[in-house]
Amino acid sequence: MPTLREVVVTLDALYDPGWADDWDAVGTVVGDPEATVEKVLFAVDPVQAVVDEAVAWGADLLVTHHPLFLKGVTTVAANTPKGRVVHDLIAHGIALHTCHTNADSPPLGVSESMAFALGLQDVRPLDVDGEATDKWIVYVPQQDVDRVAAAMHNAGAGAIGDYDRAMFTSPGTGYFRPLDGASPAIGRVGKVESVDEACVQMIAAPRVREGVRAAMLAAHPYEEVAYEVIATEPRPSDRGSGRIGRLPEVLPLAEFAASVRARLPEHHSAVRVAGDPGARIQTVALCGGSGDFLLGMAQAAGADVYVTSDLRHHPISEHRERPDACAVIDVPHWAAEWTWLPVAARALRGRLGDTVETSVSTIVTDPWTFTVSS
Repeated sequence: MPTLREVVVTLDALYDPGWADDWDAVGTVVGDPEATVEKVLFAVDPVQAVVDEAVAWGADLLVTHHPLFLKGVTTVAANTPKGRVVHDLIAHGIALHTCHTNADSPPLGVSESMAFALGLQDVRPLDVDGEATDKWIVYVPQQDVDRVAAAMHNAGAGAIGDYDRAMFTSPGTGYFRPLDGASPAIGRVGKVESVDEACVQMIAAPRVREGVRAAMLAAHPYEEVAYEVIATEPRPSDRGSGRIGRLPEVLPLAEFAASVRARLPEHHSAVRVAGDPGARIQTVALCGGSGDFLLGMAQAAGADVYVTSDLRHHPISEHRERPDACAVIDVPHWAAEWTWLPVAARALRGRLGDTVETSVSTIVTDPWTFTVSS
């Protein structure tokens, strides 16, 4: 049986914590990294009913989509809801691990799982993720190339996928004339100098830009360094917010909305629809969880309908005033994100094989308990 540490490494390979939003709280909340894990339960919410299910099933690890401590607390006393969850997990030797926004955008993530659950084909990200890169061009005396390049590499430049220390150099001649007040490392004030130089080129992530700059300037022999930093377009990625795809056949909006309701897990909330019931639907955009931020992108991408959760009156009202507005379907947040659970469970088993047993919670933790129809 794998240890918790080994299971977490596997989950992190599927849903890298580095993909989480800055405000999020992902990762292991409770558990001994060296404890063995045989049974893993997947659920949307780390609420008491789910913990009770994990205890009854004999789970060693509970993996939830929503964090237990997204906001700060001052106590985990057992007479508080979150404190009771922590106490029960520890008392029964159950670890808790969270994959939240880091599981939203990748393949086998929340939005992609929802797209497959709704029967879409040719699925791709609606808003593609991709880290832009800086291209660094630095002119260095030939004898100092190794020192300057090493400083830049040590600061994080030159990393491409599974490679590092990458760079390209080309020889050339540099010309300059030091003026009064200069303290040239090479040459004399008032005299034009020529130096055998190399043009050193490498890429780096924008997040390490200032560290690379400081390292390069500190290692470079010149008083004034000639260099360029050029921001490039993000490289294509299979990660991204939301998904867009096609239905195998065109359906009226009313029939598609009924299909959405039927394909999502049973729940107690309403599925709300904005649009002409007879509108023809084939291109579908969606976002698991709260996705109003992608409504404009769904419209621009040519979607016939956009499916997501937690939509508000005013944005939808303004959207529907457009003469070409796509239809909109608002589904329960819990039901949309639940579609990820069986996908994540299969992905974990696929990597760990028969060393773990997985289960998916079917407890409806949607906070809405019933609706009133007219």
